[in-house]
Amino acid sequence: MARVFSGIQPSGELHLGNYLGAVRNWVRLQDQHECLFCVVDLHAITQPYEPATLGERTLEMATGLLAAGLDPAKCTVFVQSHVPEHSELNWLLTTVAPLGELERQTQYKDKAQRQESVPAGLLNYPILQAADVLLYKAELVPVGEDQLQHLELMREIARRWNHRFGAGYFPEPQALLTPTKRVLGLDGQAKMSKSLGNTIGLFEDADTIWEKLKPAATDPARVTRKDPGNPDICNIFTIHQGFSTPAQQADVAHKCRTAGWGCLDCKRLLADNIIAALAPMRERHARYRADPERVRAILRDGAARVRVIARKTITEVRARMGLLEAAED
Repeated sequence: MARVFSGIQPSGELHLGNYLGAVRNWVRLQDQHECLFCVVDLHAITQPYEPATLGERTLEMATGLLAAGLDPAKCTVFVQSHVPEHSELNWLLTTVAPLGELERQTQYKDKAQRQESVPAGLLNYPILQAADVLLYKAELVPVGEDQLQHLELMREIARRWNHRFGAGYFPEPQALLTPTKRVLGLDGQAKMSKSLGNTIGLFEDADTIWEKLKPAATDPARVTRKDPGNPDICNIFTIHQGFSTPAQQADVAHKCRTAGWGCLDCKRLLADNIIAALAPMRERHARYRADPERVRAILRDGAARVRVIARKTITEVRARMGLLEAAED
């Protein structure tokens, strides 16, 4: 059984973009592989953030993951900073990470252009990503296409470390491409993001979901109800692909192209399907939120389980790199 690692930043409550882009796939993978899923709070602090709410957002993200279907009996859920070996391996891998490749990372360049002062943590973000995966010798990493560049750098770091300190020690992780097409926000302009206010939360009530969906952007060619549209360029149809049956999708596409119904009709069907799919998640979310100590216990147990693996890796890595073994107390 292959080992899978994936992480998500503690942005607070999950939304449809998180679910379709990552979490739904994780729920499937937990029945097929040995899965480690992590709330990556150390990654979150590479960008401006509010310290007073980071812990709360981390707990909320973990609560959301469990409510969305991650089962502690089938996978391991934990918080990155609860396993200090992530930080240690991160530093050890900086000794082989190529600076030029770090500077060429598209996500780094995009974020650096928007900041007057660029922290080293932002540049080194992919090294910490590599440490997250290599610490557990994970073989598979579920990613979207926008993360493939980081994954290739991760593989390069593994190759360089292996060449210097131990051939074949770290496996070169393979990508598991997320099957769902990238979901834009309700404005149709950018990816779904809570900070942009263009999301539908995974645990919002039925009325809120419908009120948010009604004004959502569609094919701009559909000025009136009689104008035919193109579902292939409509973000609403992309979301249909995540929640509607194949037969419903075919019907929606046909009626869009022939102006057989209006955009509100299309959205109403989608809203009904979303509400039905999310109902059991809302119920689980309410139960977990009412018992935060249960969530904390799951996270403690998860960290304890993965630290057995992490400590073994760090001990072996330190030895291969020639570091003096610490004296026993």
